[in-house]
Amino acid sequence: MARSGLAGAARVARWADAALGPGRTGATADGKATLSAASARRAADELGLTTAQVRAEWDTARLAGLIEVHGDSARPGWRLRAWDRDDSAVLRGWVALFDAWSLACPEPDGQEAAAVAEVVSAMPQVLSFLQLSAGPVPVEQLLDLLGQRVTELRTERCEVPYDPQLEPAGPPAHATGPGAAGTEDVPRASPAALAPLLDWALRALASVGALTYGDGQATLTPLGSWAVWVKLEQICVAAQSPAGNIEQAAEDMLRGCAQLRPNAARAEYRAWLAARPVGSAITELLGAARGEDALLRGLAFEALRVVGAPAEPEVRAVLDEPALRPYALLWLAEHDGVDPEDAHEVLTREEATWLWVDTAAAVADHGESPMLVRHLESALQPTVPALLDEVRAVGHPRTVQVLVALAAAHPDPALAKAVRRAAFQVHRGGS
Repeated sequence: MARSGLAGAARVARWADAALGPGRTGATADGKATLSAASARRAADELGLTTAQVRAEWDTARLAGLIEVHGDSARPGWRLRAWDRDDSAVLRGWVALFDAWSLACPEPDGQEAAAVAEVVSAMPQVLSFLQLSAGPVPVEQLLDLLGQRVTELRTERCEVPYDPQLEPAGPPAHATGPGAAGTEDVPRASPAALAPLLDWALRALASVGALTYGDGQATLTPLGSWAVWVKLEQICVAAQSPAGNIEQAAEDMLRGCAQLRPNAARAEYRAWLAARPVGSAITELLGAARGEDALLRGLAFEALRVVGAPAEPEVRAVLDEPALRPYALLWLAEHDGVDPEDAHEVLTREEATWLWVDTAAAVADHGESPMLVRHLESALQPTVPALLDEVRAVGHPRTVQVLVALAAAHPDPALAKAVRRAAFQVHRGGS
């Protein structure tokens, strides 16, 4: 359903990528991502559509993240690049359109911005009711529910009635001071005031494929029902944050997950991700990965594995950063379907050695001595002298500290002496 509903938008987005991509001009004329008249006519001629259809699909493509406009050029979003091979990209594109339903259709003329905002804020509860009803619901029932929710929103703000269209929710309270108001003073929007806004909301949601609307009733489509269920599930997941780190910044959340078992940590990552926009979450996680703590670097990429496909462009963008490159290469290999046990094969010997040192730094900072000794056994190099030669060559900033910690932890005096000598040579800048 999502592919079918967005097929026209994907077609226009692909046309824009070819005709209006970087190095070409003419995408927009007003600096607001509105397709220029000349480009709309050109697209209509080449795609066999009317200019109105082109503009509608262009707007849908932008809302679904299939096309990104920069100045007067257009480029494909990551969802369009992954369109043919990744069903989750298609679903996420449709959910982005669903989330932007209030932009899909213009609101009725003459409506106060505050009233429109209240209806947009109240619609998730209306959609949840439609989802739980699992069938057609009369518009009158939805109108009553919308009125109740708008009244609740106003109660939270404790507004004083001022609009003649508003009916008082009850007898006036006894004010105790200027502007004082009790819950009885909260205005309740009349059905006549809300009806055109509910009609607009239902028509907008129908236009994006979330529901069907007609004959005085509304019904969620299977796709709309799925989307609402996923959002309800995300709310539940976020509310059940196992270790209570949901409110923390990425760095503190990752530290809180350091002592958890893998399954518990993944549950915490899911809860943390469910509580914030995916784009800002990815930015936060990569920011934590750039820090000095190697343990957080590894955990950040574990959390990015939970994010999945939406993180691909940002992960690919850090391949030029030496400290993140090995982690990013492994992430991308696993994302492309490589078995995690074989993913290390995508690393060069130098990258694998860098990763070994970085992981050893995490163990030295947060683990116990036996763990560091066991980590020595995981090195690719067949002998300790070969490992020391390659460790010195990669130039990891934590090399000296790792070698000193390893020398202190290893029970073999001769090997510990060789490692200490290597640490001293690195410290003095020798080879």
